[in-house]
Amino acid sequence: MPEDAPYYVKDYFAYYKTERGYHKRSLNSNEGWAYTSQLSFMNMPLLTYINEIRTPVLMIHGEKAHSRYFSETAFENMTGVKPEGQSKVVGNKELMIIPGASHTDLYDNLQVIPFDKIESFFKENLK
Repeated sequence: MPEDAPYYVKDYFAYYKTERGYHKRSLNSNEGWAYTSQLSFMNMPLLTYINEIRTPVLMIHGEKAHSRYFSETAFENMTGVKPEGQSKVVGNKELMIIPGASHTDLYDNLQVIPFDKIESFFKENLK
């Protein structure tokens, strides 16, 4: 790993290239990427109809995740409201930003995954 690699590359390396997350058939673990795996997204503008979702949605993202803007953009398109701060609730939609967490922290860091929030969300909305 180059010393000057971006922090998120180091985070992914620490997950996919170590015992923590390595798998012999994982593209992320093995220097490969299937370019065709993303083809289905090329002709489907994923956020086009997101504002039509009526069911409850809980989005959880790490504060330090390089991909945080994906959830913030999706939440804004879904609710019409720009998220501010660490958490935002609009109707039955919620964006929860976990302070200090990176993208891969939410894979397996039991200290930052908000299990209590996930449990309460499911108990409230899956009846």
